[in-house]
Amino acid sequence: MPKQVVIPPGTGKPLAPYVPGTLADGILYVSGTLPLDADANVVHVGDAAAQARHVLETIKGVVEAAGGTMDDVTFNHVFLKDWADYAAINAVYAAYFPGDKPARYCIQCGLVKPDALVEIASVAHLGR
Repeated sequence: MPKQVVIPPGTGKPLAPYVPGTLADGILYVSGTLPLDADANVVHVGDAAAQARHVLETIKGVVEAAGGTMDDVTFNHVFLKDWADYAAINAVYAAYFPGDKPARYCIQCGLVKPDALVEIASVAHLGR
């Protein structure tokens, strides 16, 4: 089955050669999402919870553009700059996944933008 590129309206230019999402055989792969505005500037500098909310809203936009909902997300890859932000990010994360949670992993690492505190990539099964 051919793949379909998913680019929600208003999406800024990516930092590298990738697209926000790719849909193939009913599975949506959402690229690693940083807390960036349309000009690739980090938003909410120093506020991990606000950055997590921005990232999850961006992911939600990709999932919805592909015809899904956040309930369709089955796996998240969570990258944190600092474990000190773990609780704040988890509080926001839990609000976006209030029922059955997706599987996930979470690691601490350096991110491509120094002011970014969180990056999340997702997989959603849209059932088509």
